[in-house]
Amino acid sequence: MPLFGSSDTDTRPDSKLDSKLPTGPIEQRWDTRRFDLKLVNPTNKRKYKVIIVGSGLAGGAAAASLGELGYNVECFAFQDSPRRAHSIAAQGGINAAKNYRNDGDSIFRLFYDTVKGGDFRARESNVYRLAQVSVEIIDQCVAQGVPFAREYGGLLDTRSFGGAQVSRTFYARGQTGQQLLLGAYQALERQIRAGTVKMFSRTEMLDVIMVDGRARGIVVRDLITGEVRSHMADVVVLGTGGYGNVFYLSTNAMGSNATAIWRAHKRGALFANPCYTQIHPTCIPVTGSHQSKLTLMSESLRNDGRVWVPKKAGDNRPPDQIPEADRDYFLERKYPSFGNLVPRDVASRNAKEVCDQERGVGPGGRGVYLDFADAIARLGADVIRSRYGNLFDMYERITDEDPYKVPMRIYPAVHYTMGGLWVDYNLMSTIPGLFVIGEANFSDHGANRLGASALMQGLADGYFVLPYTIGDFLASAGPDPMTPDVPEAKQTEAEVHDRVKRLLSIRGDRTVDGVHRELGHTMWDYCGMARNDAGLRKALDRIPELRKEFWSSVNVPGENESLNQSLERAGRVADFLELAELMCIDALHRTESCGGHFREESQTPEGEAQRDDENFSYVGAWEYSGDLSAPTLHKEHLEFEYVHPTQRSYK
Repeated sequence: MPLFGSSDTDTRPDSKLDSKLPTGPIEQRWDTRRFDLKLVNPTNKRKYKVIIVGSGLAGGAAAASLGELGYNVECFAFQDSPRRAHSIAAQGGINAAKNYRNDGDSIFRLFYDTVKGGDFRARESNVYRLAQVSVEIIDQCVAQGVPFAREYGGLLDTRSFGGAQVSRTFYARGQTGQQLLLGAYQALERQIRAGTVKMFSRTEMLDVIMVDGRARGIVVRDLITGEVRSHMADVVVLGTGGYGNVFYLSTNAMGSNATAIWRAHKRGALFANPCYTQIHPTCIPVTGSHQSKLTLMSESLRNDGRVWVPKKAGDNRPPDQIPEADRDYFLERKYPSFGNLVPRDVASRNAKEVCDQERGVGPGGRGVYLDFADAIARLGADVIRSRYGNLFDMYERITDEDPYKVPMRIYPAVHYTMGGLWVDYNLMSTIPGLFVIGEANFSDHGANRLGASALMQGLADGYFVLPYTIGDFLASAGPDPMTPDVPEAKQTEAEVHDRVKRLLSIRGDRTVDGVHRELGHTMWDYCGMARNDAGLRKALDRIPELRKEFWSSVNVPGENESLNQSLERAGRVADFLELAELMCIDALHRTESCGGHFREESQTPEGEAQRDDENFSYVGAWEYSGDLSAPTLHKEHLEFEYVHPTQRSYK
């Protein structure tokens, strides 16, 4: 019997999910859709107000683009500046199918690699559009002055990333996210000065205001004064990033959270594929229980670094004393075609496997070597420094080890989330008037994101997709100014006030971070790199208990709502405690392995992820039913016309 909803083999369309996918030849679908979309006359754009929550690459690009088009935009960020969005932490690069290396790349090959990398759990139409738009992104960013690396002749340089056999990743040393965000930030600031965008920093969204079944505004809390107020608009856009911090330890910025998308979910937006979380193979290992943050080492390092462990369990010799004959370059051995550049899910699982065999290195045996000795001998330290210097410096500051002289030690860690709010091809959620962009939606990466594609999706959505599709909705709806005095806004404000007061009134003996840390351990142990039926059921027993303990015994210091960071964290952890249960429900339901979702009961004889296309070739979109333990499952069945599903192989 299926766990939820109808039979897993039921292929009937779900009335809740109209994906609005275009038809026709795939290379013409986006152009055809753009022509078919309704337009807003340039002189009418100023009649519409757009709310954008988030100021990272997706949100910042969208706000700048819509402001440039003439809409009245209000942009919200809980950071003190748009420049502090988590997008700034992306290091290695951004993919684009420009084929500057003349090594066989094309839009279709990027499309193919992305569909395959996502283990055939993404929409073909969305992925092809992403590949198609990628070439425009690079031109846009160069025009903004983004200092991409260049080769000796002055042309833009590229390097390789996991899951591809071509060199298509454009980069700015190990600071690509920072440089791209500065480009979007400059465009955003220009619109702020022009008066088309009004920026609200240090302001956190806490709920969506629904009027007649449509998103018409948001309730926010000023993080300095504690004031709760409403903002109304014709349309709301969420670009608030992913939910990896549900695991407590992750590579995400510590403030990254799921509150915006989770509150939208509870208002009616379906949540798609919540169990699809990405474990990044190249992270500095955990050093102890004191840690609250993990540091990422860019996947770009796998271009020149070789991953290895000792061949024998318990070999604790220093790396320079282990001869070549006693080393296992396990990725090169198992995957000769891709070597160290296999996709992230494959590299992560293999690192865990050798550590489980007691061949891991470093304290606790939870690490593998990423060794640059061969590259330094071949190219020279100066070349390696020019490519990765800031990453090497960061590693040395954190570990007190010089990676020019000794191998880095890395281990997988929670990084990106492929799940998110369900959106149609036009990026609108199941709530009319609520659009979702970037990592906050589920749309482009399937069950595993290829490296250097997060920046690509964020900028594609913000610069090149949303500005077209949002106009279609607004042209159909027409301008309808609304003030914060409407009853729906006042009611939502009251609910937010009640929640804040309840958090402050508990006065128990458990810290917010303590509860969050326990939730993170539970999720990592039972819904992390590998999942199984028994473990997921343990998590589903423990998470509701932990949530009950939180609401009865947590302690949020402070007497009032102003300038209270503990209160901010408490609200976010409360949402993580609810989202975590849905993630485990989704993981328990999906009894196949695909991409980053690895069910131990479903693997090939070689230990690779084993899909079940007959029963699970669909997007699982969950509806909040009022009972956190009993959501309703809706299915968007996936069709593959151009890239036919096969067992993934990188050998």
